[in-house]
Parts: sequence; C-alpha cells; structure tokens
Amino acid sequence: MTTRRRSTALIGDDNTVVAGGKTVTWRTLHKLPQLPSPAAVLVDNGADALAAVRHHAVHGTELLVATTSRVDLSMREELADSGFAIVIAKGDEHSVEPAKLKRVEESGRAWLLTSGSTGRPTRIGHTLESLTTVTNQQQPRTWLLPYSPGTYAWWQVVTISLTQADQGLVVIEPSELEIWPSIAAEHGVTAASGTPTFWRQTIYRDTDALTKVPLEQITLGGEPVDQTILDRLHELFPKARISWIYASSEVGASIVVHDGKAGFPKAWLDREPNDERPTLSVVGDELVIASPHHGAGMDGAVHTGDRVEFAGDRVLITGRLDSDEINVGGSKVSAGVVRSVLLAHPGVAWARVFARKAPLVGRMVAAEVVANPALGPITADDLVQWCSHRLPDYGVPRRIKLLDEIPQKETLKSDV
Repeated sequence: MTTRRRSTALIGDDNTVVAGGKTVTWRTLHKLPQLPSPAAVLVDNGADALAAVRHHAVHGTELLVATTSRVDLSMREELADSGFAIVIAKGDEHSVEPAKLKRVEESGRAWLLTSGSTGRPTRIGHTLESLTTVTNQQQPRTWLLPYSPGTYAWWQVVTISLTQADQGLVVIEPSELEIWPSIAAEHGVTAASGTPTFWRQTIYRDTDALTKVPLEQITLGGEPVDQTILDRLHELFPKARISWIYASSEVGASIVVHDGKAGFPKAWLDREPNDERPTLSVVGDELVIASPHHGAGMDGAVHTGDRVEFAGDRVLITGRLDSDEINVGGSKVSAGVVRSVLLAHPGVAWARVFARKAPLVGRMVAAEVVANPALGPITADDLVQWCSHRLPDYGVPRRIKLLDEIPQKETLKSDV
C-alpha cells in the first residue's frame, strides 16, 4: 500500500476533542488498526469517524467515511464492487469485508457521499487539501460538531480543527441533539455550525439553554437560509458573527456571507475567478458555479440544481429546481418564497411548502407548519390570512397542516 504522511495536515494534533463523554486530543484519539486501502469506514459514533480521518491524514489511506445508517446493503455491495474494503469500526475493534475488486489505490483520496437530495447518494472525490477551505489563521475557538460523519459540512468543521492550532471540537452524537446546548455550555463552545432546521429546532426546544452557550461564531448552511432565522439568531447573540455558507460535495464551499442578510450580493455574479474565489452565474433560474474547491473531475461550470430569485440587489437561493417552482393553473410561485412568508409570522417556528394535486388548476400550494410554543396557539386560518396579505392569491397555501414537532433528518436537514 502506498502511504504518504502530510505533516502540514496535523497542525491541530494537540487540539482538544470531546467525544462520547471523553476529553482527548487528536493525537491521543484511539487509533484504528491499519486500514486496508481503499477503505469505506462505517461508524456509529463520532470518535471512530475522527480516528479514521486522522489515519487518512497520517497514512494517505484512500478513504470514505460514513455512518452505518447512511450506507445500506446495496450500497455496500456497490462499494465492494468498486474496490473498497468495507470496515465496520467500533472503537479498537473492527470487522473487515475485503473488496471484491482489486485495484490500485488513489493515495490521499477522500470520498464523500452526496446528500441524496436528487436521488441515490453518489461518490465525490476530494483530498484533505481540497476539503480544507479555511486556511487563514483563526482566533482560538471551540467548535460544535453536530453533523453526520462523512458529510461535506462535517468535513468542513473537522478540517478546521485538524489543520489549525487552538481549534477544539465538541462532538454531538444523534442521541445528544436534544441536549446539545448544555453539553456545549459545559465545554465552552464558542463556534457552532448547523442547518437552519438545526437552529430552529434548538430555539424551539429550549431558547434559554441555547443562550447560555458563549457563541462568538454562528454558521448556517445546507438548506435555503431565510431572513427570519438570521434575525432571530442575531437577536439571541447580538455580539456573534453570523455567517451562511453555500457548500456542497460537488463545488465545495463556494459562497460565504457575513453581512446578516439572506442571499448574496448580485454584484458577485460573473466576477473574474481567482485561486480562492468561484465564478457564480445564473442560467435561467439555476445557480451555476465554477469553483476552485470542486470535487475530482468536476472542474468547469457545475449546474447545481438550485433555484434562485432576485430581490433587489440580492440573489436568494429558494430551493431545488425540481421542487421549488409550483405551477398553479399557469401561474408560477416559489415554494421558498411562500415558506419565507410563513416563517416571518411570529407564531411559526418551522414550515415546509410543497405542491399538492388540485381539481381545475392541477396544483395548489400546501404547507406543513410547526407553531412557536412561546406565543400561544395559531390556526391554519390565521396563517392563510397572513399569507393572503403578502402573496398573490395563487401563492396562498390552501391546505396547512400543523405538526407537533420539527422533523429533522440525520443530515440535520428537513424536507424544505
């Protein structure tokens, strides 16, 4: 097996890592036994996932890391047929199913699985270098790591701690998501990244516990980011820097905004690229990106499948092309725009907007909503009236279902 040590990748080796109730460092994480290469390492906890990444950084092992729940049996077969040994990691113990195809390893290659929002997850190739998008020196921070292992957002936070000094990690397991603010407060977390759904879920469950976390940096990404959640987080943490990031396995971290406004400036479209800055374009209603942080083989313009709308001098990402536009009897409305109107209602904690079959017009706008428990009950009629003053008649949801809690996937996203 070809090995390669990247000493520059281990600057953060002495950073503190809190995982599974234990406080260690990257250097003193339990070590996985020598992995075959290529290896698909499937984990059920954050510590094993971090151990696999450090192994990759030290040895250059061709690696895919993901949770066991994200990789079903058919995908395991597909990986084995593609030359990956399947490694089930459980602390110091692990089982190995040899690859069915023998091939030359790609030393230093790290594979990510896409989120599967457009269908079955696919593999995107990166390196530790292409995944490390924060390269300038950072002030000392302790980062929350709530993401599912192996996702692009997870790698973004992990590489900050692995490649920068004084960047600690506090790993949040799925079983700890409901109580993460208390864990974060105990360990002095000052920076946290999550989806809008993650932040809404936390505010919905226990705002008081959240405000006890000494956050200086708040990051949002992974879903369309609306003004309401940005404003709410600023209200709760007026001194924190609030950022939203557009990133994906395919194009990397391509848009980073710190001004507290939803979307990004229209002036950023079609700028000349450089080694760090992507080219952002709009073709039809679709965001197109040519990025220096792209995955292997994805150089050039990548059609993202995300729909955009212009609002004054801002470009808003409203949702997926295949689901955001709703045609109501020939009149088109953005599900994302309707969702933003619903979320602007003070009594709404979360909303999902979608198309539903209807007689005569073919489709109508429908919604699911979770009410803000702090502001008393709301009714579907209240929300229809709210929307009718802010949307054209064809964009007003005609069916609104009130849910008891905010739904959230393993990836911290919901179906928005």
